[in-house]
Amino acid sequence: MTSPDVRHKLNTPVENIDTNGPSHKQILKAEKPVNDHFKEKGGIKYAGEHLIIDVWDATNLDDLTLIEDTLRHAVEVSGATLLHIHLHHFTPTGGVSGVAVLAESHISVHTWPEKNYAAFDVFMCGDTEPEKTISIFQKAFCSNKIEVKEILRGIEL
Repeated sequence: MTSPDVRHKLNTPVENIDTNGPSHKQILKAEKPVNDHFKEKGGIKYAGEHLIIDVWDATNLDDLTLIEDTLRHAVEVSGATLLHIHLHHFTPTGGVSGVAVLAESHISVHTWPEKNYAAFDVFMCGDTEPEKTISIFQKAFCSNKIEVKEILRGIEL
């Protein structure tokens, strides 16, 4: 049951409500500005950089430990924050698929040892440098052939 005082407040006419103070949204905005973690490059504001990295003529693409260590190193050099790594080894001599989940997004990997090929997706927002992962993958998998495509995700119009 509602007390008489609360009922009285609920029945207060709109004209008697003090509207001179700041709104709840204004107070929250003033106390703590929201960081959307968007990036800016060349005057373009966007959510994050998505690198599509093809690694050809690569070695050790079935080495689960090497792949995990390489993902951890890539996260570190890019300035990202690792939350979790999950890798799946298809057979003892087969490919690996997996993801490093980051506070800033993710790095995924899919390898085809029989083709000496690996595909990496590196998507990062915030204060990170995803391009630094390219040389890490190249060195770890002894490749001299890397193809990179960059997509700026969430471009603000």
